[in-house]
Amino acid sequence: MPHDSPAPPPSDRVRLRRKPGRGHYDRATIDAILDAVPICHVGVVIDGQPYVTPTFHWREGDHLYIHGARTNRTLMAAAGAEVCVTVSRLDGLVLARSAMHHSANFRSVMVLGRARLVDDPEAKRARLKGFIEALYPGRWETLRPITDNELKATAVLSLPLDEASAKIRADGPSDDAADYALPIWAGTLPLALKAAGPPQPDPRNLDGVEVPACLKAWEVA
Repeated sequence: MPHDSPAPPPSDRVRLRRKPGRGHYDRATIDAILDAVPICHVGVVIDGQPYVTPTFHWREGDHLYIHGARTNRTLMAAAGAEVCVTVSRLDGLVLARSAMHHSANFRSVMVLGRARLVDDPEAKRARLKGFIEALYPGRWETLRPITDNELKATAVLSLPLDEASAKIRADGPSDDAADYALPIWAGTLPLALKAAGPPQPDPRNLDGVEVPACLKAWEVA
């Protein structure tokens, strides 16, 4: 689906070269994808060997944040290093009349930049609150406060969204002209993230403790 992107690529490193019409460089598109998908993959090179690890992410303004244990080798290696963070969401399977033209509809984002360790304890506490609130609005204030030891054991990395691009495919099949005459079904199987199932309570919950409203919004209709 060719388009006129409302924004130019911020750098050649994130410019789409294959299928450039699928590239999007405006922050509204990039932010929407980042906010809709809570899992990312972080790539970093350690002693000449590339490593990629999945983790949760969240966005606050112009920065993407990731967190993990300070004992996480990949995460700590990313602090102060050039990293590549990717996020993707599968929207559909595209069936064509030939194996070569089968494809998928998707939304994805790639972010490049130098990750920075959030050292200030209060800034880190605020970022972790943002993480919880992004997934479960209103829950942070209901929780037992995070302890200083928990804060020290957790690493939070910040990555600016200065170099980011989105790639989106939202089309049907594209076959060779001669193949449209073949009696083969072609089309798209739309996919969507399933709604959450009913919350499963911890057996050790105290009597009378109700499911929080932030989870009720996720339940199956």
